[in-house]
Amino acid sequence: MSNDAIVLLKEDHKEIRKLFADFENAGENAHKTKGKIVHRIIELLTVHTYLENEIMYPRVRELLPALEEDILESYEEHHVADVLVMELYGMEPEHERFDAKTTVLIENVRHHIEEEEDEWFPKVREGLGRKQLQEIGEEMLEAKKTAPREPSQPGALKKTIDAIIS
Repeated sequence: MSNDAIVLLKEDHKEIRKLFADFENAGENAHKTKGKIVHRIIELLTVHTYLENEIMYPRVRELLPALEEDILESYEEHHVADVLVMELYGMEPEHERFDAKTTVLIENVRHHIEEEEDEWFPKVREGLGRKQLQEIGEEMLEAKKTAPREPSQPGALKKTIDAIIS
């Protein structure tokens, strides 16, 4: 397994995209299935955004100040996702707005992933050496072991609260 930070994030993106497709293909009244899929999406997004917000973005911001605006935009996109995740976390799959809220989350996160992979990651790869990306990746792998898995856990809750009041 690679420890390159960008490779690790792209692997997360691939898994998240698959869950999005599973949700979209589950069928209109597959409430139980959709609930399980959304629970897993929430878990993966909680871990992923935690790693980006706590490790990747701050390190890149420090090492590549020219990417400041990209990073600030990413924080804001995470903010939107955090709010939707928090609302979905407490919502029953049978709720009339569950599918709509999940669809908005999917659309927002897909947009964010595309921007990262098509625009931001190439700039980061060009600006940082392989060794630096591996060091960041190692930090992320270590942090992933204890990263929050639910938006109600302390590390994730702080991130969500910061996003809401900022």
